[in-house]
Amino acid sequence: MASYSELFSNQVVVRPDEIAYIFNATADAPFSRLVLSEVGVLLRLAWDPARRVWNTFAQAPRDVCDDYAMCGAFGLCNMNTASWLVCSCVMGFSWSTGAPRGRCRRNVPLECGNGTTTDGFILVRGVKLPDTDNTTVDMGATLEQCRARCLANCSCVAYAAADIRGGGSGSGCIMWKNDIVDVRYVDNGQDLYVRLANSELVEKKRNVVLIFLPVTACLLALTGMFFVWIWCNLRDTKQQALMFLLGKRRNKDIQKKMMLGYLDASNTLREENIDLPFFSFGDIVSATNNFAKDNMLGQGGFGKVYKGMLGENQEVAIKRLSQGSGQGIEEFRNEVVLIAKLQHRNLVRLLGYCIHGDEKLLIYEYLPNKSLDSFIFDAANKNVLDWPTRFRIIKGISRGLLYLHQDSRLTVVHRDLKPSNILLDADMSPKISDFGMARIFGGNQQEANTKRVVGT
Repeated sequence: MASYSELFSNQVVVRPDEIAYIFNATADAPFSRLVLSEVGVLLRLAWDPARRVWNTFAQAPRDVCDDYAMCGAFGLCNMNTASWLVCSCVMGFSWSTGAPRGRCRRNVPLECGNGTTTDGFILVRGVKLPDTDNTTVDMGATLEQCRARCLANCSCVAYAAADIRGGGSGSGCIMWKNDIVDVRYVDNGQDLYVRLANSELVEKKRNVVLIFLPVTACLLALTGMFFVWIWCNLRDTKQQALMFLLGKRRNKDIQKKMMLGYLDASNTLREENIDLPFFSFGDIVSATNNFAKDNMLGQGGFGKVYKGMLGENQEVAIKRLSQGSGQGIEEFRNEVVLIAKLQHRNLVRLLGYCIHGDEKLLIYEYLPNKSLDSFIFDAANKNVLDWPTRFRIIKGISRGLLYLHQDSRLTVVHRDLKPSNILLDADMSPKISDFGMARIFGGNQQEANTKRVVGT
Protein backbone atom coordinates (compact mmCIF):
# COMPACT_ATOMS: atom_id res chain seq x y z
CA MET A 1 0.00 0.00 0.00
CA ALA A 2 1.23 3.53 -0.77
CA SER A 3 2.53 5.84 1.94
CA TYR A 4 0.39 8.32 3.82
CA SER A 5 1.83 11.32 1.94
CA GLU A 6 0.93 9.67 -1.41
CA LEU A 7 -2.68 8.99 -0.46
CA PHE A 8 -3.61 11.90 1.80
CA SER A 9 -2.65 15.56 2.06
CA ASN A 10 -3.22 18.20 4.72
CA GLN A 11 -3.61 21.95 4.32
CA VAL A 12 -3.77 24.80 6.83
CA VAL A 13 -5.77 27.82 5.64
CA VAL A 14 -5.25 31.10 7.50
CA ARG A 15 -7.99 33.73 7.23
CA PRO A 16 -8.45 36.98 9.19
CA ASP A 17 -11.27 35.46 11.24
CA GLU A 18 -10.23 31.81 11.47
CA ILE A 19 -7.55 29.20 10.88
CA ALA A 20 -8.84 26.00 9.25
CA TYR A 21 -7.34 22.52 8.81
CA ILE A 22 -8.34 20.77 5.56
CA PHE A 23 -7.84 17.06 4.90
CA ASN A 24 -7.75 15.84 1.27
CA ALA A 25 -7.68 12.32 -0.21
CA THR A 26 -6.36 11.45 -3.67
CA ALA A 27 -8.48 9.62 -6.25
CA ASP A 28 -6.62 6.38 -5.58
CA ALA A 29 -6.94 6.61 -1.79
CA PRO A 30 -8.85 3.83 -0.01
CA PHE A 31 -11.87 4.41 2.20
CA SER A 32 -10.77 6.20 5.35
CA ARG A 33 -12.29 7.50 8.53
CA LEU A 34 -11.35 9.59 11.54
CA VAL A 35 -11.88 7.99 14.94
CA LEU A 36 -11.73 9.77 18.29
CA SER A 37 -11.09 7.18 21.00
CA GLU A 38 -12.39 7.42 24.56
CA VAL A 39 -8.93 8.50 25.78
CA GLY A 40 -8.78 11.43 23.37
CA VAL A 41 -6.58 9.83 20.68
CA LEU A 42 -7.51 10.91 17.13
CA LEU A 43 -6.80 8.15 14.59
CA ARG A 44 -6.82 8.33 10.78
CA LEU A 45 -7.79 4.80 9.64
CA ALA A 46 -7.64 3.49 6.06
CA TRP A 47 -9.34 0.33 4.81
CA ASP A 48 -7.12 -2.46 3.46
CA PRO A 49 -9.43 -4.52 1.19
CA ALA A 50 -6.90 -7.35 0.76
CA ARG A 51 -6.55 -8.02 4.49
CA ARG A 52 -9.99 -6.61 5.37
CA VAL A 53 -8.65 -4.55 8.25
CA TRP A 54 -8.45 -0.86 9.17
CA ASN A 55 -4.83 0.34 9.21
CA THR A 56 -3.75 3.33 11.28
CA PHE A 57 -2.03 5.89 9.03
CA ALA A 58 -1.67 8.69 11.58
CA GLN A 59 -2.67 9.53 15.11
CA ALA A 60 -2.71 12.48 17.48
CA PRO A 61 -1.50 13.17 20.05
CA ARG A 62 1.82 11.58 19.11
CA ASP A 63 3.53 12.01 22.51
CA VAL A 64 3.34 13.98 25.78
CA CYS A 65 4.41 17.20 24.01
CA ASP A 66 1.13 17.04 22.06
CA ASP A 67 -0.80 17.43 25.32
CA TYR A 68 -2.26 20.93 25.21
CA ALA A 69 -0.19 23.54 27.10
CA MET A 70 2.06 20.76 28.44
CA CYS A 71 4.76 23.23 29.56
CA GLY A 72 2.54 26.23 30.35
CA ALA A 73 2.90 29.83 29.19
CA PHE A 74 6.24 30.62 27.49
CA GLY A 75 7.31 26.98 27.93
CA LEU A 76 8.98 24.84 25.27
CA CYS A 77 8.39 21.09 24.99
CA ASN A 78 11.16 18.96 23.49
CA MET A 79 10.88 15.18 23.06
CA ASN A 80 14.43 14.93 21.63
CA THR A 81 16.21 16.18 24.75
CA ALA A 82 18.80 13.91 26.38
CA SER A 83 17.24 14.69 29.77
CA TRP A 84 13.99 13.17 31.04
CA LEU A 85 12.72 16.75 31.59
CA VAL A 86 10.87 17.60 28.37
CA CYS A 87 9.87 21.13 29.44
CA SER A 88 12.06 24.23 29.41
CA CYS A 89 11.47 27.98 29.19
CA VAL A 90 12.00 30.39 26.32
CA MET A 91 15.28 32.32 26.69
CA GLY A 92 14.61 35.32 28.93
CA PHE A 93 12.25 33.32 31.14
CA SER A 94 12.95 31.15 34.19
CA TRP A 95 10.99 28.34 35.82
CA SER A 96 9.00 29.32 38.90
CA THR A 97 7.39 26.81 41.28
CA GLY A 98 4.80 29.24 42.62
CA ALA A 99 1.91 27.76 40.65
CA PRO A 100 0.65 24.17 41.30
CA ARG A 101 2.51 22.86 38.22
CA GLY A 102 5.07 25.65 38.01
CA ARG A 103 5.38 28.13 35.17
CA CYS A 104 7.85 30.22 33.20
CA ARG A 105 8.20 33.85 34.31
CA ARG A 106 10.04 36.77 32.74
CA ASN A 107 13.47 37.54 34.12
CA VAL A 108 13.08 41.25 33.25
CA PRO A 109 9.72 43.05 32.76
CA LEU A 110 9.03 44.51 29.33
CA GLU A 111 10.08 48.15 28.92
CA CYS A 112 7.23 49.09 26.57
CA GLY A 113 5.67 52.49 27.24
CA ASN A 114 8.40 54.08 29.40
CA GLY A 115 9.40 56.47 26.59
CA THR A 116 13.15 55.93 26.84
CA THR A 117 13.94 52.40 25.69
CA THR A 118 12.40 49.84 23.38
CA ASP A 119 11.93 46.12 23.61
CA GLY A 120 13.36 43.62 21.15
CA PHE A 121 12.83 40.05 20.02
CA ILE A 122 14.68 36.78 20.36
CA LEU A 123 14.38 34.13 17.64
CA VAL A 124 13.16 30.63 18.54
CA ARG A 125 13.70 28.30 15.58
CA GLY A 126 12.02 25.07 14.51
CA VAL A 127 8.83 25.11 16.62
CA LYS A 128 5.13 24.50 16.22
CA LEU A 129 3.55 27.93 16.56
CA PRO A 130 1.60 28.67 19.77
CA ASP A 131 -2.14 28.32 20.21
CA THR A 132 -3.92 30.94 18.08
CA ASP A 133 -6.78 31.69 20.47
CA ASN A 134 -5.44 35.15 21.40
CA THR A 135 -3.95 36.39 18.13
CA THR A 136 -4.20 39.01 15.42
CA VAL A 137 -3.69 37.88 11.81
CA ASP A 138 -2.66 40.31 9.07
CA MET A 139 -2.23 38.60 5.70
CA GLY A 140 -1.12 41.83 4.01
CA ALA A 141 1.81 42.63 6.28
CA THR A 142 5.43 41.69 5.77
CA LEU A 143 7.42 40.20 8.62
CA GLU A 144 9.21 43.51 9.21
CA GLN A 145 5.90 45.38 9.33
CA CYS A 146 4.62 42.77 11.76
CA ARG A 147 7.62 43.41 14.01
CA ALA A 148 6.95 47.15 14.05
CA ARG A 149 3.24 46.66 14.81
CA CYS A 150 4.02 44.25 17.63
CA LEU A 151 6.46 46.73 19.20
CA ALA A 152 3.82 49.46 19.00
CA ASN A 153 1.37 47.32 21.02
CA CYS A 154 2.49 46.74 24.63
CA SER A 155 0.29 43.63 24.94
CA CYS A 156 1.94 41.94 21.92
CA VAL A 157 4.45 39.31 23.12
CA ALA A 158 5.39 37.41 19.94
CA TYR A 159 4.97 37.29 16.18
CA ALA A 160 5.63 34.88 13.29
CA ALA A 161 5.04 34.48 9.55
CA ALA A 162 1.54 33.24 8.71
CA ASP A 163 2.87 31.22 5.75
CA ILE A 164 3.41 27.65 7.06
CA ARG A 165 6.29 27.26 4.61
CA GLY A 166 8.20 29.82 6.66
CA GLY A 167 7.91 32.63 4.07
CA GLY A 168 8.62 36.16 5.24
CA SER A 169 8.05 39.02 2.82
CA GLY A 170 4.45 39.45 1.78
CA SER A 171 3.30 36.17 3.35
CA GLY A 172 1.32 37.72 6.18
CA CYS A 173 1.95 37.43 9.91
CA ILE A 174 0.43 36.40 13.23
CA MET A 175 0.81 38.38 16.47
CA TRP A 176 0.18 36.94 19.95
CA LYS A 177 -1.08 38.95 22.93
CA ASN A 178 -0.35 38.52 26.65
CA ASP A 179 1.23 35.03 26.52
CA ILE A 180 2.00 32.04 24.29
CA VAL A 181 1.14 28.41 25.08
CA ASP A 182 1.44 24.97 23.46
CA VAL A 183 4.85 25.48 21.82
CA ARG A 184 7.04 22.48 21.00
CA TYR A 185 10.05 21.69 18.85
CA VAL A 186 9.15 19.85 15.62
CA ASP A 187 10.87 18.81 12.42
CA ASN A 188 10.65 21.53 9.76
CA GLY A 189 9.19 23.91 12.33
CA GLN A 190 8.70 27.66 11.97
CA ASP A 191 10.52 30.68 13.34
CA LEU A 192 8.90 32.41 16.32
CA TYR A 193 9.96 35.87 17.51
CA VAL A 194 9.43 36.33 21.27
CA ARG A 195 9.48 39.78 22.84
CA LEU A 196 12.05 40.56 25.55
CA ALA A 197 13.11 43.72 27.37
CA ASN A 198 15.94 45.56 25.61
CA SER A 199 18.12 45.35 28.71
CA GLU A 200 17.68 41.56 28.71
CA LEU A 201 18.81 41.34 25.08
CA VAL A 202 21.85 43.54 25.72
CA GLU A 203 22.85 41.43 28.74
CA LYS A 204 22.56 38.19 26.75
CA LYS A 205 24.70 39.57 23.91
CA ARG A 206 27.35 40.63 26.43
CA ASN A 207 27.32 37.20 28.10
CA VAL A 208 27.67 35.48 24.72
CA VAL A 209 30.74 37.58 23.91
CA LEU A 210 32.29 36.97 27.35
CA ILE A 211 31.81 33.21 26.96
CA PHE A 212 32.69 32.98 23.26
CA LEU A 213 36.11 34.63 23.38
CA PRO A 214 37.77 32.47 26.08
CA VAL A 215 36.13 29.29 24.76
CA THR A 216 37.37 30.01 21.25
CA ALA A 217 40.89 30.69 22.54
CA CYS A 218 40.92 27.41 24.49
CA LEU A 219 39.64 25.44 21.50
CA LEU A 220 42.32 26.92 19.22
CA ALA A 221 45.03 26.11 21.76
CA LEU A 222 43.79 22.55 22.21
CA THR A 223 43.51 22.07 18.44
CA GLY A 224 47.09 23.24 17.98
CA MET A 225 48.35 20.92 20.70
CA PHE A 226 46.43 18.01 19.17
CA PHE A 227 47.97 18.49 15.72
CA VAL A 228 51.47 18.75 17.24
CA TRP A 229 50.85 15.50 19.10
CA ILE A 230 49.56 13.81 15.92
CA TRP A 231 52.61 15.01 13.96
CA CYS A 232 55.01 13.66 16.60
CA ASN A 233 53.34 10.32 17.13
CA LEU A 234 51.58 9.48 13.87
CA ARG A 235 54.03 6.82 12.69
CA ASP A 236 54.14 4.91 16.00
CA THR A 237 50.51 5.16 16.98
CA LYS A 238 48.55 4.93 13.73
CA GLN A 239 47.80 1.23 14.06
CA GLN A 240 47.25 1.39 17.85
CA ALA A 241 44.80 4.28 17.50
CA LEU A 242 42.77 2.42 14.89
CA MET A 243 42.56 -0.70 17.06
CA PHE A 244 41.63 1.39 20.09
CA LEU A 245 38.79 3.21 18.33
CA LEU A 246 37.33 -0.01 16.91
CA GLY A 247 37.59 -1.76 20.26
CA LYS A 248 36.11 1.17 22.17
CA ARG A 249 33.09 1.35 19.89
CA ARG A 250 32.45 -2.39 20.14
CA ASN A 251 32.83 -2.42 23.95
CA LYS A 252 30.47 0.53 24.29
CA ASP A 253 27.73 -1.23 22.29
CA ILE A 254 28.15 -4.47 24.28
CA GLN A 255 28.21 -2.62 27.61
CA LYS A 256 24.97 -0.79 26.81
CA LYS A 257 23.17 -4.06 26.00
CA MET A 258 24.62 -5.90 28.99
CA MET A 259 23.48 -3.12 31.34
CA LEU A 260 19.90 -3.86 30.35
CA GLY A 261 20.47 -7.57 30.85
CA TYR A 262 19.83 -8.52 27.23
CA LEU A 263 21.84 -11.73 27.39
CA ASP A 264 19.94 -14.92 26.67
CA ALA A 265 20.84 -18.46 27.66
CA SER A 266 23.37 -18.79 24.84
CA ASN A 267 25.04 -15.51 25.83
CA THR A 268 23.98 -13.77 22.63
CA LEU A 269 22.63 -10.22 22.64
CA ARG A 270 18.98 -9.50 21.97
CA GLU A 271 18.16 -6.18 20.30
CA GLU A 272 15.64 -3.79 21.86
CA ASN A 273 14.90 -0.24 20.73
CA ILE A 274 15.13 1.58 24.07
CA ASP A 275 15.29 5.38 24.33
CA LEU A 276 15.28 6.02 28.07
CA PRO A 277 17.64 8.09 30.27
CA PHE A 278 20.25 6.19 32.31
CA PHE A 279 20.99 7.50 35.82
CA SER A 280 24.17 6.82 37.77
CA PHE A 281 23.97 4.90 41.03
CA GLY A 282 25.62 7.84 42.81
CA ASP A 283 22.76 10.12 41.77
CA ILE A 284 20.23 7.59 43.10
CA VAL A 285 22.06 7.23 46.43
CA SER A 286 22.15 11.01 46.81
CA ALA A 287 18.49 11.40 45.81
CA THR A 288 17.28 8.87 48.43
CA ASN A 289 19.73 9.89 51.19
CA ASN A 290 21.43 6.50 50.85
CA PHE A 291 18.06 4.67 50.79
CA ALA A 292 17.05 6.05 54.18
CA LYS A 293 14.13 4.35 55.93
CA ASP A 294 12.35 7.71 56.17
CA ASN A 295 12.26 7.82 52.35
CA MET A 296 10.79 4.34 51.87
CA LEU A 297 7.29 4.46 50.36
CA GLY A 298 6.54 0.74 50.36
CA GLN A 299 7.75 -2.77 49.70
CA GLY A 300 6.61 -5.40 47.20
CA GLY A 301 7.58 -8.85 46.01
CA PHE A 302 10.43 -7.54 43.86
CA GLY A 303 11.93 -4.94 46.20
CA LYS A 304 11.42 -1.62 47.93
CA VAL A 305 10.22 1.76 46.64
CA TYR A 306 11.84 5.01 47.85
CA LYS A 307 10.99 8.66 47.46
CA GLY A 308 13.84 10.67 45.94
CA MET A 309 14.75 14.16 44.75
CA LEU A 310 16.56 14.44 41.39
CA GLY A 311 17.76 17.57 39.66
CA GLU A 312 16.06 20.82 40.61
CA ASN A 313 13.41 19.78 43.13
CA GLN A 314 12.06 16.94 40.94
CA GLU A 315 10.33 14.38 43.15
CA VAL A 316 10.56 10.78 41.91
CA ALA A 317 9.73 7.28 43.09
CA ILE A 318 12.62 4.80 42.83
CA LYS A 319 12.00 1.04 42.78
CA ARG A 320 15.05 -0.91 44.02
CA LEU A 321 14.78 -4.52 42.89
CA SER A 322 15.90 -7.21 45.32
CA GLN A 323 19.43 -8.42 44.61
CA GLY A 324 19.80 -11.97 43.31
CA SER A 325 16.15 -12.31 42.34
CA GLY A 326 15.81 -13.98 38.95
CA GLN A 327 12.19 -12.94 38.79
CA GLY A 328 13.24 -9.38 39.60
CA ILE A 329 15.61 -9.32 36.62
CA GLU A 330 12.80 -10.44 34.33
CA GLU A 331 10.47 -7.81 35.73
CA PHE A 332 13.14 -5.15 35.33
CA ARG A 333 13.68 -5.97 31.66
CA ASN A 334 9.93 -6.15 31.00
CA GLU A 335 9.25 -2.74 32.56
CA VAL A 336 12.11 -0.96 30.81
CA VAL A 337 11.17 -2.39 27.40
CA LEU A 338 7.40 -2.07 27.80
CA ILE A 339 6.61 1.10 29.75
CA ALA A 340 9.12 3.15 27.74
CA LYS A 341 6.91 2.51 24.68
CA LEU A 342 3.57 3.33 26.35
CA GLN A 343 2.23 6.82 27.01
CA HIS A 344 -1.15 7.53 28.58
CA ARG A 345 -2.41 9.78 31.34
CA ASN A 346 -3.65 6.75 33.31
CA LEU A 347 -0.35 4.83 33.11
CA VAL A 348 2.53 5.63 35.46
CA ARG A 349 5.39 7.33 33.65
CA LEU A 350 8.84 5.68 33.66
CA LEU A 351 11.52 8.40 33.76
CA GLY A 352 14.71 6.30 33.61
CA TYR A 353 16.68 3.37 34.99
CA CYS A 354 19.96 2.55 36.70
CA ILE A 355 22.17 -0.54 36.74
CA HIS A 356 25.20 -0.80 39.03
CA GLY A 357 26.63 -4.27 39.63
CA ASP A 358 23.79 -6.29 41.15
CA GLU A 359 21.73 -3.16 41.70
CA LYS A 360 18.82 -2.63 39.32
CA LEU A 361 16.62 0.43 39.81
CA LEU A 362 13.65 2.00 38.01
CA ILE A 363 12.82 5.72 38.32
CA TYR A 364 9.13 6.72 38.06
CA GLU A 365 7.18 9.93 38.42
CA TYR A 366 6.26 10.54 42.07
CA LEU A 367 2.56 10.32 42.93
CA PRO A 368 1.89 11.86 46.36
CA ASN A 369 -1.25 9.88 47.28
CA LYS A 370 0.55 6.53 46.92
CA SER A 371 -1.59 3.48 46.03
CA LEU A 372 -5.32 2.79 46.03
CA ASP A 373 -5.06 0.03 48.64
CA SER A 374 -3.80 2.56 51.22
CA PHE A 375 -7.28 4.13 51.03
CA ILE A 376 -9.82 1.37 50.49
CA PHE A 377 -8.26 -1.03 53.04
CA ASP A 378 -7.54 1.60 55.70
CA ALA A 379 -10.21 2.44 58.26
CA ALA A 380 -9.11 6.07 58.57
CA ASN A 381 -8.56 6.80 54.88
CA LYS A 382 -11.44 4.95 53.24
CA ASN A 383 -13.84 7.79 54.09
CA VAL A 384 -11.75 10.09 51.88
CA LEU A 385 -13.02 8.16 48.85
CA ASP A 386 -16.58 9.37 48.40
CA TRP A 387 -18.62 7.88 45.55
CA PRO A 388 -17.78 10.59 42.93
CA THR A 389 -14.06 10.09 43.65
CA ARG A 390 -14.37 6.31 43.46
CA PHE A 391 -16.29 6.57 40.18
CA ARG A 392 -13.62 8.89 38.73
CA ILE A 393 -10.92 6.38 39.74
CA ILE A 394 -12.86 3.50 38.15
CA LYS A 395 -13.21 5.41 34.88
CA GLY A 396 -9.52 6.29 34.87
CA ILE A 397 -8.49 2.67 35.39
CA SER A 398 -10.87 1.63 32.60
CA ARG A 399 -9.38 4.20 30.23
CA GLY A 400 -5.89 2.90 30.99
CA LEU A 401 -6.91 -0.72 30.37
CA LEU A 402 -8.72 0.20 27.15
CA TYR A 403 -5.55 1.90 25.93
CA LEU A 404 -3.45 -1.19 26.76
CA HIS A 405 -5.91 -3.60 25.14
CA GLN A 406 -7.00 -1.65 22.06
CA ASP A 407 -5.51 1.82 21.47
CA SER A 408 -1.76 1.51 22.14
CA ARG A 409 0.69 0.50 19.44
CA LEU A 410 1.37 -2.61 21.54
CA THR A 411 -1.48 -4.89 22.62
CA VAL A 412 -0.76 -5.43 26.33
CA VAL A 413 -2.38 -7.55 29.06
CA HIS A 414 -1.29 -6.40 32.52
CA ARG A 415 -1.90 -9.70 34.40
CA ASP A 416 -1.29 -8.18 37.86
CA LEU A 417 -3.96 -5.50 38.25
CA LYS A 418 -4.74 -4.90 41.93
CA PRO A 419 -5.25 -1.90 44.26
CA SER A 420 -1.58 -1.78 45.28
CA ASN A 421 -0.64 -1.34 41.60
CA ILE A 422 -3.02 1.60 41.10
CA LEU A 423 -1.23 4.82 42.08
CA LEU A 424 -2.98 8.15 42.76
CA ASP A 425 -1.69 11.60 41.87
CA ALA A 426 -2.35 14.85 43.73
CA ASP A 427 -5.83 15.10 42.14
CA MET A 428 -6.66 11.46 43.02
CA SER A 429 -6.43 10.48 39.33
CA PRO A 430 -5.37 6.82 38.95
CA LYS A 431 -2.28 5.56 37.13
CA ILE A 432 -1.68 1.86 36.45
CA SER A 433 1.81 0.70 37.47
CA ASP A 434 3.98 -2.42 37.83
CA PHE A 435 4.20 -3.99 34.36
CA GLY A 436 6.68 -6.69 35.34
CA MET A 437 4.21 -9.50 34.59
CA ALA A 438 2.58 -7.86 31.55
CA ARG A 439 2.24 -9.81 28.32
CA ILE A 440 2.54 -8.31 24.81
CA PHE A 441 0.23 -9.68 22.09
CA GLY A 442 0.69 -9.48 18.33
CA GLY A 443 -1.31 -6.91 16.38
CA ASN A 444 -4.00 -9.39 15.24
CA GLN A 445 -3.53 -11.94 18.02
CA GLN A 446 -6.63 -12.66 20.10
CA GLU A 447 -5.29 -15.28 22.54
CA ALA A 448 -2.04 -16.83 23.76
CA ASN A 449 -0.84 -19.57 26.10
CA THR A 450 1.31 -19.14 29.17
CA LYS A 451 3.49 -21.75 30.88
CA ARG A 452 3.13 -20.35 34.38
CA VAL A 453 0.46 -18.83 36.59
CA VAL A 454 1.20 -15.21 37.44
CA GLY A 455 -0.53 -12.22 38.95
CA THR A 456 -3.10 -11.80 41.68
